[in-house]
Amino acid sequence: MKNKNCKILDVCCGAKMFWFNKENPNVIFNDIRKEKHILCDGRTLDINPDTTMDFRHLTFSDNQFKLVVFDPPHLFKIGEKSYMAKKYGNLGEDWKKYLKEGFDECWRVLADDGILIFKWSGRDIKIKDVLNVFKRKPLFGHPTGRNGNTMWVCFMKL
Repeated sequence: MKNKNCKILDVCCGAKMFWFNKENPNVIFNDIRKEKHILCDGRTLDINPDTTMDFRHLTFSDNQFKLVVFDPPHLFKIGEKSYMAKKYGNLGEDWKKYLKEGFDECWRVLADDGILIFKWSGRDIKIKDVLNVFKRKPLFGHPTGRNGNTMWVCFMKL
C-alpha cells in the first residue's frame, strides 16, 4: 500500500506507459480498470493501479495533491475489444460530460498552487473542443507525436 501522503496522482494511469519509474513511491496510480492482456505480438499489457476508481468519482480529499496527471481515454471510433481500446480505454459518446466531470474532480483534489497536467490525442476530437469543455484556462501546452496530434497541457490552481 502506498503512503497516503503521496503528493502526486495519476487518475487514469493505464499501463503507466509514459512514466520512467512505473513504481514511483510518490505517485498514486489510479485507473478504473485492473486487467492484464496478452497482445497480438505476445507482449503483456498490465494495467495494475494502486487504486481502482472512476476518475469522475475519486475518494481522495479536497486539495490533497500537488500534481495531478489526467490522461483520459481519447478514442471513441474503435471497437471495444480492439488493441487500442485495451491499451487506452474507450471514450463514450457523451464525451463532453464525461471529460468535464473528470476534469472537475481532478481540480477538486488538486492543492492550491498545484499543477494539473492534461494529455490529449486529437485523433477523434480536437484539443480546442476539449479545452472548451473545461471551466479553467491552461497556462501553456505543447504538441507532440508524429503528426503533432498529442497535446500536453499545463494548468495551475491559483
